Amino acid sequence: MKKITLGSTGITVAQNAFGALPIQRVDKETAVKILRRAYDGGIYFYDTARGYSDSEEKLGMAFGDYPRDSFYIATKTMAKTPEEFWKHLNTSLELLKTDYIDIYQFHCAGQVYRPGDGTGMYECMLEAKEQGKIRHIGITAHLIQVALEAVDSGLYETIQFPFSYLSSDKEIELVNRAKANNMGFIAMKGLAGGLINKSKPAMAFMSQFDNVLPIWGIQKMSELEEWLAFMDDTPQLDDEMREFIENEKKELAGDFCRGCGYCMPCPVGIMINQCARMSLMLRRAPSKNWLTPEMQAEMKKIENCLHCNQCSSKCPYQLDTPSLLAKNYEDYKRVLAGEVTV
Repeated sequence: MKKITLGSTGITVAQNAFGALPIQRVDKETAVKILRRAYDGGIYFYDTARGYSDSEEKLGMAFGDYPRDSFYIATKTMAKTPEEFWKHLNTSLELLKTDYIDIYQFHCAGQVYRPGDGTGMYECMLEAKEQGKIRHIGITAHLIQVALEAVDSGLYETIQFPFSYLSSDKEIELVNRAKANNMGFIAMKGLAGGLINKSKPAMAFMSQFDNVLPIWGIQKMSELEEWLAFMDDTPQLDDEMREFIENEKKELAGDFCRGCGYCMPCPVGIMINQCARMSLMLRRAPSKNWLTPEMQAEMKKIENCLHCNQCSSKCPYQLDTPSLLAKNYEDYKRVLAGEVTV
């Protein structure tokens, strides 16, 4: 079983970790069963966030009675003030049923907090560490320049950033720079928000990097069993798989929505993180659910778009979101009319 060490933290775990965002979508009993099966299968690193509704609570229910030194928890705060920071941290500790968090991260950071920058945020991290409430200081980002600045700052022990076989050379450079700085790299969105629909090439790509810990988003037992199977029998990149990945990159080149949801809420209620990538989801993850009357009603909301560009201004990938919504809506209507088959 290949193991990954997260830089200067010294945290060493099996090559697959558990991304706990999706378990907010299942009931508590199901979530606990999935989490405990993951633990039994050798997954000992769990990433969650204060912003993932009841994800922290479900982790606490699953592991509150387990030996605390037998697994690692990383969670996050989107706090913008010290007051919010302490409220979020204490809430997370309570829900997770733990005295400490292994890695506490600034969530989707729009800036790199530093000592003396006037916000007091980094000082909160230092104080929390001194109190023993957190062990290591981390940061997550969707903007490459913020991530690079965080890596070069020397202030953070881990960086979490989207990383998959669709990533650019600049993002691979980020991984290599983190390794050079002995900084742990946690890879989110290893399946590009659901656009990558084959686990073997995703795993094989990730396994090339001995400093990258992927947190696979899991909400079904069947998904979990796939990743557990790769713990000992890890797919390796061969020529056929490399060709497949290159074709995937060509197909998905250009502007596409990753479904992160940081553009929301929309003033007129458009479910942007689904509607702006509907064309790809219809083709790459086909489901009758995309064509239900309820989803048709969601897509129809695009007609009410104000073109206020609030979504574009908040998009970490700098997409022209109103245009992307319009294109997806036109394609969706063609599918409904039977002009295009998927």
